[in-house]
Amino acid sequence: MKGRDILKNMVSSSGGESTKAPIQAQSPHKPAGAVRAMNLSLGRLSDEAAAAKELRSALAAGDKVVELSPAQIEASFIRDRIPTEHDPALQELISSMRESGQQVPILVRPHPSKENHYQAAYGHRRLRAAVILDRPIKAIVRQLSDDELIVAQGQENGPRVDLSFIERALFAKHLELHGFDRDRISQVLSVDKPEISRLLQVADAIPEQIILAIGPAAKVGRPRWLAFADLLKDKAAFGRITKAIGEAEFTSIDSNERFRRLWLSGQAPKASKENSRGQIRTRKGLVLAAVERTSKGSKITITSRAFAEFLDAKMSDLVEQFDRENSSQTAN
Repeated sequence: MKGRDILKNMVSSSGGESTKAPIQAQSPHKPAGAVRAMNLSLGRLSDEAAAAKELRSALAAGDKVVELSPAQIEASFIRDRIPTEHDPALQELISSMRESGQQVPILVRPHPSKENHYQAAYGHRRLRAAVILDRPIKAIVRQLSDDELIVAQGQENGPRVDLSFIERALFAKHLELHGFDRDRISQVLSVDKPEISRLLQVADAIPEQIILAIGPAAKVGRPRWLAFADLLKDKAAFGRITKAIGEAEFTSIDSNERFRRLWLSGQAPKASKENSRGQIRTRKGLVLAAVERTSKGSKITITSRAFAEFLDAKMSDLVEQFDRENSSQTAN
């Protein structure tokens, strides 16, 4: 029996007799192709096993699965995922829920300030899918403190579908801003304190509006985000990047491609190869010096000893002439 069928039976029987059906162990001789088909792109088998364990624990604790209107439910007071229009996992979930219904309930708590409303601890993708499909959502309602809610939220994401590096960094920053200490943030994200420091280093270095514009960028790790943060320190690069974000087609491209495009936009324009090198010649074509122009300045290499002596003798006159002409142009 497939994991999702087990979950479906557990949800449907939660209001009556308790569920005793175990999750059958995967046979070691099962063909690898069948395993891949069950897991799909997100490791569906392990997801369903983790979800089934959570559901069994909830039912054993006496929690009941109820149906709620998605309009009654708000997101957690600290968002862990960066919203994006290009979310393959969400599209896959929508297809699954359309065909087979919602297999696993979400976890919510009564809203602390709105009567007959709730806040989601986890299951935000399922909530979004239910909104898109315009159908009620199955939920477990549990009394949770702020602390308990964010721990449940982090632990649900940890062993199942991992957040991208920048999503974890931003989540850690928001937790810190809400007053959670490093010990609690480490527990929520299931990482050690040095890793929390690395996450916060990136989240503090890059403006949040730029992170949100890029999105989760699942293929981009800490080294490239740190390099991107260094790039943003240059005012000219920052200007080029913000200009690229404002381009009409920017929001229509994949999140990883957005990062790549902004990275390229931030690079200094390469000096034109044309006229980057030149020579100083006499009327008869005799080479006196070579001129090299770069983004950092220009360099003249004198190859004629006679021309070098000439310049040395005339240098003070040339400087005075430059001052006169430059002052005249400034006055005009």
